[in-house]
Amino acid sequence: MEKTMLKDTLTVIHERKSVRHFTGEPVSKKDIQYLLRAAMAAPSAVHMLPWIFIVVTDKKMLELLSQKLPFAKMLVSAGMAIVVCVDPRQAAMGKEEFAILDGACASENILLAAEALELGAVWTAVYPSKELMDEVRQLLNIPPAIIPLNIIPVGHPTGEDKPRRKFKDNAIHWEKWRTRTVL
Repeated sequence: MEKTMLKDTLTVIHERKSVRHFTGEPVSKKDIQYLLRAAMAAPSAVHMLPWIFIVVTDKKMLELLSQKLPFAKMLVSAGMAIVVCVDPRQAAMGKEEFAILDGACASENILLAAEALELGAVWTAVYPSKELMDEVRQLLNIPPAIIPLNIIPVGHPTGEDKPRRKFKDNAIHWEKWRTRTVL
C-alpha cells in the first residue's frame, strides 16, 4: 500500500462517515482493488460468499444511475461506485436472508476500507425496493436472480461531511432486557 500510514482499526470505525460530497477526481485502480479485497474479507454464513460486485467508473453511467435513484444523487460527483449484489442461490442453505446479511457485511467492509484509504463513501440503498432493484438491474444488465443490495459511491471527499456521534447508552442491556427510557 502506497499510503505510508493507515489509521488504526478503532479510529477508522469511529471516523467513518457517510460522505456525499466528492471532488470528482477518479479513484485509482489500486484503491479500488483494496476496497474489493476488503469487501471479500467480510464474514459469510457457512463461508458461501454469495456476493458479486459491479465496479462503475464510467461517468455517463454514474450520472444515469444518479438520475434513476432518489438517494444516490451524489454519484455524479463520485470518482466511482461499487454495486454490491448477492446471489441467494450461492448463499447458505440457498436462503435470501443469508445472502442479504453477507452482502451487508461486505458493504460495511467497503465503507471502512474507504475511510482507511482516506476516501469517502456512502451506502445508498437499492434493496428492498423492487422498483429500485429493477432500475439497477436494467441499467447494469443484472440477471433477475441476482439482488442488487446497494450502490456505494466512492471518491475523494471535499471535507464537508463529518462523523456523527451514534453511541446511545440506553441501547445497551446487561444480561437481560430492561425497559428502555425514550429520550
